[in-house]
Amino acid sequence: MFSTLMLLVGPMLGFRLLGSLGISRFATWRNSGAHGLAVMLVATGTAHFMPSGVTVMPGHDDLTAMVPPFVPFPDAAVHVTGVLELLGAAGLVRARTRRAAGAGLAVLFVLMLPANVYAAVEDIPLDGDPATPLWFRIPEQVLFVSVALWASTTAGNARGSRGRTVPPCTRDSAAGR
Repeated sequence: MFSTLMLLVGPMLGFRLLGSLGISRFATWRNSGAHGLAVMLVATGTAHFMPSGVTVMPGHDDLTAMVPPFVPFPDAAVHVTGVLELLGAAGLVRARTRRAAGAGLAVLFVLMLPANVYAAVEDIPLDGDPATPLWFRIPEQVLFVSVALWASTTAGNARGSRGRTVPPCTRDSAAGR
């Protein structure tokens, strides 16, 4: 039940630790969160193409069983969402594409919520484990949406900056350099 959550939190904390040790790529919680979410998405996106039992994640057949009956072509839907997760992960790693990737992933997570609700309500086991209960599944999905949106913003486009940018020469002179 906690494996997907740990796939986000563990790498995020690890990246932030690397940032505190001087690796500038992970100097902020947002960058560490974006990369942590990317690690999670590589694992979950890859699972969309794996046979069940090959990894610790649910496999393709498990994920297909989660697809609600109203979704046509469940097998293809699982493949498409897997590709979108992998593309989203790649987009999060690059600063240039992070904003679009975060927004796209937030939409994807919302669109996948019915599958998560269906799996919980219908008690569909994943990788032989009991279905994840709704009381955990829905807040987890909300967390993924929130992290995707939060991590995809930069300090310059986060709330409170009012869209103002300060040219580098002004910042340097203002700092007394």
